Amino acid sequence: MNPSVQTVYDNRPKKFLKIFIPTLIIAIITLVSIPYVNYSGIVDGGSKIVMSILRGIISPNWSILLNVTKGGVPYLILETVAIAFLGTFIGLILSIPIAFLSSKNIVTGKLAWIGTFAISVIRTIPPFVYGLILIRVAGPGALTGVLTLAVTSIGMISKMFVEVIEDLDQGIIESLDASGSNTLQKIRYGIIPQLMGNFASIAIYRFEINVKNASVLGLVGAGGIGAPLLFAMSGYRWADVGSLLWGLIILVVIVEALSSKIRERLA
Repeated sequence: MNPSVQTVYDNRPKKFLKIFIPTLIIAIITLVSIPYVNYSGIVDGGSKIVMSILRGIISPNWSILLNVTKGGVPYLILETVAIAFLGTFIGLILSIPIAFLSSKNIVTGKLAWIGTFAISVIRTIPPFVYGLILIRVAGPGALTGVLTLAVTSIGMISKMFVEVIEDLDQGIIESLDASGSNTLQKIRYGIIPQLMGNFASIAIYRFEINVKNASVLGLVGAGGIGAPLLFAMSGYRWADVGSLLWGLIILVVIVEALSSKIRERLA
């Protein structure tokens, strides 16, 4: 073998440890986790319930699926979308100042740390728990769903906004700083123009998530299609369950398709 080829081969990157160590860590975590998950088999009648739901999807209750009154699927879908939109919008408005106050390249380190900690606290609590808390404040209904989605949106949107803000082109900010601009002017003329596309993309992505969350929050009485779905399943009305699930499927597919197209345009 040519000595130069042999030298290059001997100096090749040694990837064995880079692959072996992460694989070993994942294997150890998996083995440690298995004892905490007890498998006791399928619940009696579980397979029958699954088959009943599948039959309901195949043959839904068309009178509910096409009913335009308050009890029909179209109205519940529109209510779910409205809850998701308002929750996303309110969360977006509140997230913008929180994100700027949590960015190390905008404010001092201590203030940024306080903002980052607050965002982490908000993100820690699941949406379902927020729903149970806020339903005691606003009562059952769509308003609780809006407030819950707004609070949970702040956690995710603020965190993603902070990451975008901290990756800004510092040259523009430094030039504005050299020209004597104050903090508000730097944000208005140097930061916001760079952020609009990313901010809009994040907001659309969060709206897509909130559409799905709004369906789940209906289970705690926070409006939307979740509560009727729970009641239909509790009453073993599988044709109604199939109609509501078809409404959810169509809604999620349309929202995901539209949001993907819009985010592609923004990118």
